[in-house]
Parts: sequence; structure tokens; C-alpha cells
Amino acid sequence: MTNEISKFDAFRTLHRKGNPLLLLNIWDAGSAKTVAEAGAPAIATGSWAVAAANGYADGETLPLAFALHATKRIVEAVELPVTMDIESGYGRTPAQLAETVKKVLDIGVVGINLEDQIIGQNRLYSISDQAARIRACRKSAAAAGVPLFINARSDLYFQAKEDANETHLEQEILARAKAYHEAGADGLFTPGLLQEKAIEALCAATPMPVNIMVMPDCPTIEVLIKIGVSRISFGPGPYLAAMESLAGQANSTYGPTT
Repeated sequence: MTNEISKFDAFRTLHRKGNPLLLLNIWDAGSAKTVAEAGAPAIATGSWAVAAANGYADGETLPLAFALHATKRIVEAVELPVTMDIESGYGRTPAQLAETVKKVLDIGVVGINLEDQIIGQNRLYSISDQAARIRACRKSAAAAGVPLFINARSDLYFQAKEDANETHLEQEILARAKAYHEAGADGLFTPGLLQEKAIEALCAATPMPVNIMVMPDCPTIEVLIKIGVSRISFGPGPYLAAMESLAGQANSTYGPTT
């Protein structure tokens, strides 16, 4: 328990404006060790990459037991704090989510990403429903006596239509940020949010550290640091780069020789 608390404290303090936490999302114990040996201060799984590495599609098609086993191997392989992407929590109700969190805490992680999208549907949980789910996670961790960094992910921008009103989106993400923080979230993750001014406004408006995912058309890391982002993650990028490298080697090995 002492080790988990110290890892949690270290992980929490890594979220800083001006000197953000950079997370190259990994998918197994081997990739975790490689990133750790390069000097990473913490390890983060990415659900897309973990699923793909095991032959599954993203969206909780990877069985939870399989995801937990893979993440436990990662925790055992490194001495760093590990945060796990649990997608939408493998359960719709607060009670189901509480059970998932208990299982996650048992393997020694200190943080989770929790989405507000409804798996299998092109819509989000209402603000009140997602807040209740976050409260269930917080209560589950409190009951276990284990600290847990809850990175509340909103898929608002991923699911927004191309002609969506930017002002309405900004108002809703601020409302979600406020409700999620009051429910017990420690951080806010907004993948798909790419507009520099909107990111800066969000960082200024919420007391939670804001997590932005590197994507095409995203502001540079230097700009993200300047406008107040406290956590920068790379999503499936590292896995895709690794597979591209492997494909190149495979093609040169097995491809045409003429």
C-alpha cells in the first residue's frame, strides 16, 4: 500500500502547467519497459493499442479479464506509476463501474481513463449520468483505501458533427468539466479538441489538469505547453509507428526480390 501511495503522489504531481506529463501510450510489458528505460516518469496504456496488439477491435471487445491481465504484467514489469485506459468502464451502471474499479485497483494501477461515450452507440452519457459514474469510481477507491487518479475523458469533440456550433461545444465541455470535477475526477481528457483558443480557454476555466491527445492538426507540443495543457498523450500513435516499422522490415524480408 505504501508503494502505491507513493506512486500515486508522484503521478499526481507530474500534471503541471508549463511542464506537462508526456505519455507515450503503450500496449504490453515489453513496450512499457522500453518507454520506462528511455526515461518516462509514468506509464499509460491505450485501449486501442492494447486491443489491437491482442487481435481485438477497440470498444471493450477485449475482455476485461484479458485487459486486467495485460495491465498487471505491465505494472509488474516497471517501477513507475501506471495508469490504465478502461474505456467506458466495462459497465453502464455506477454499481458495475464500482466493481470494475475494484478489479483495477487490485492489480496496482494508480490511475484510470474513463470515457463518457456509451459503448456501441454514437452518443454520450448525460452529464448527470456520467457524474454518477465518476462518483461510483471515487467511492469504490475510497472504500478500498487506495488512491486513484481519475482522468475523466469526454468524447464530445470526437462525436461532434462537422457543422457543430463551436460556442455550444465550448459551453458543454465546460459544463461537463465542472460536473466531473465536482463528482471526484482529478483530470479532464478531451481527445479531438484541436483548436488552440478553445484548449487555452478550457485550461484556464477548469481547476483540473487538462489532457490533450496528439493528433494530425493538433497544436504542437510547444504550443500546448504554452497555453496551459498539463498532460499530453499520444494515443495509438506509438503502436501504429511500431507496426509501420515492423511492416517495413517484413516487406523487405518477405517481399519481392526482383
